[in-house]
Amino acid sequence: MGKKKILQIVCGCAVGLANSLFGGGGGMLAVPLLQKTGLSAREAHATAILVILPVSLFSFALYAVRGIVDFSVLIPAAFGVTAGGALGAFLLGRLPRNIVALVFALLQAFAGA
Repeated sequence: MGKKKILQIVCGCAVGLANSLFGGGGGMLAVPLLQKTGLSAREAHATAILVILPVSLFSFALYAVRGIVDFSVLIPAAFGVTAGGALGAFLLGRLPRNIVALVFALLQAFAGA
């Protein structure tokens, strides 16, 4: 197995761990780690969404089995996430790379605070 594949597996484990512990926080970790594996910023952002989906579903299933899920927020949150995801996907293809990087850095700083 090549170094790049090993790096991808290690990065994937880190993203999965962060996502499971922080409830979706893996996306903040996925983008810079995907860039370390050679993807461009736009490719990393788009791929992070794809990578986070199965991890999020698996984490949700584990929490649901343990009875730690509040289903009353499911519908309102689903509308917000869907609208935000559609807007983000639309903007990602149209915004200059430096603006996307700046917004992502500001979101990371906000999340860190």
